[in-house]
Amino acid sequence: MSNFSENDLKQILKKGIEETKILDQIETFKEGIPFVRLEAAAIVSHGISKFSKEEEAQLIHKFEGRKKGSSLLKFVPASGAASRMFKSLFNFLETFDPKKDTLASYLKSPSNKDMKVFFDGWSNFPFYESIKSRIEGKAHTKEEEAYFFVEEMLLSEGLNYGFYPKGLLPFHSYGSYASTPFEEHLKEGAKYANAADDAHLHFTISEQHSALFKLEFESIKERVSKETKTNFHVTYSYQKPATDTIAVTLENEPFRNSDGSLLFRPGGHGALIENLNEQFADIIFIKNIDNVVVPRFANKVANSKKVLAGLLLKVQATAFRYAKMLDNESMSAEQLNNMKRFLEDELNARLSESFSSFSIEEQIRILKDKLNRPIRICGMVKNEGEPGGGPFWIRDRSNHLSLQIVESAQVDMSDTEQLNIFKNSTHFNPVDIVCGIKNHKGEKYNLLNFVDVKQGFITQKTKEGRDLKALELPGLWNGGMAHWNTIFVEVPIATFNPVKTVNDLLKPAHQKK
Repeated sequence: MSNFSENDLKQILKKGIEETKILDQIETFKEGIPFVRLEAAAIVSHGISKFSKEEEAQLIHKFEGRKKGSSLLKFVPASGAASRMFKSLFNFLETFDPKKDTLASYLKSPSNKDMKVFFDGWSNFPFYESIKSRIEGKAHTKEEEAYFFVEEMLLSEGLNYGFYPKGLLPFHSYGSYASTPFEEHLKEGAKYANAADDAHLHFTISEQHSALFKLEFESIKERVSKETKTNFHVTYSYQKPATDTIAVTLENEPFRNSDGSLLFRPGGHGALIENLNEQFADIIFIKNIDNVVVPRFANKVANSKKVLAGLLLKVQATAFRYAKMLDNESMSAEQLNNMKRFLEDELNARLSESFSSFSIEEQIRILKDKLNRPIRICGMVKNEGEPGGGPFWIRDRSNHLSLQIVESAQVDMSDTEQLNIFKNSTHFNPVDIVCGIKNHKGEKYNLLNFVDVKQGFITQKTKEGRDLKALELPGLWNGGMAHWNTIFVEVPIATFNPVKTVNDLLKPAHQKK
């Protein structure tokens, strides 16, 4: 029984959240979310596949041969704000006084090393010429020039990049124009998510930026279509208000704003499983908005995606054939054993050691359950110190073993054994995923049925000076896909080029030459 007032219930109804879901969330706060139990790091030969050049060529050929009969979609989470890219620049505006300080002494300080990199390379940024022309004649010293440049770049009186979504910032310079990550995803999509000269892309964005994205598409559509000989079909969606989660006090009571209303917070990128669940393509490529490259690296990136898609088609064909057999034929023990071997060897599923002692009917039930799941092929890059989740074998609450992408926050780092397993990870997750979301009959799975709701995150925040606890939903590629059939594949580090800070734009993958 809830203690929600009439006004609370109206607020809940308006957001489209079921009251029972909110009560479940409060219960989750009370119980806490257990740490994931790591069994071992996934490595090449034990959880991560690695292909020879010959094998890669065969998989690319399989994808190229089959894509014309398949619907393809590139799904790009793109709601991220650019403000975090400019943390050091905002700090520069707060701490540097162009009338009192010298730029040379400011940049000598180790704490300002990011700004030294910025100014040493600033002429190589795609927005350099534009900003220089906008502040021309304003500055009388190099200190003022540096300060006015950053001010013009970030603040609302200037270009307002500090407000922009990351997807619409200029990333790459092509002389007469600068391209955004949004544009680069179109170009990249034309290389592998293109069937019969049509490419379909779906971007999840913040509603407040909707008009900006649509304006950008209209302004570049003709040029990019002509350049790539591709017709682009672009759709958008927003994170649903119904995926927001309730905040609570440290005593696990609903947190209330100063006006007495309930406080709800966005559920994190795990909420996007709802958006993904509304897509119907046969093959879906998932990649973050800031992971793009200039053209000289584009073919390597595209071929890597084709390898993953070819592997999806290969294992899916076998999975579909077995699922049809289970629906329509009486099975011999040998056939059932072949299916078990396929699930374990190819799809990394783990079945009970007692499986062979079960009745035929029970074996069929288990195999049907394991085969009839969405499939994800996840690229993994060698760990070179980048932050982010990694591939692991985990043991769940029912003692089942499975392959999962795990974030550091999900692991009990005070447990020496768990810490050592996490540190021994050889690869990390670049968010490079190819999905098959339909069954052997062509019916789309309800992806919400394959989420592990116990893989969310509880964090502590403040609002109006008061402490609160917030709940993030299971991450899209973490608990959001926990019960999918999962294959990890090593992909080249060259396919991973995210822009987390503005200085990342100075790296070779983002420079024309």
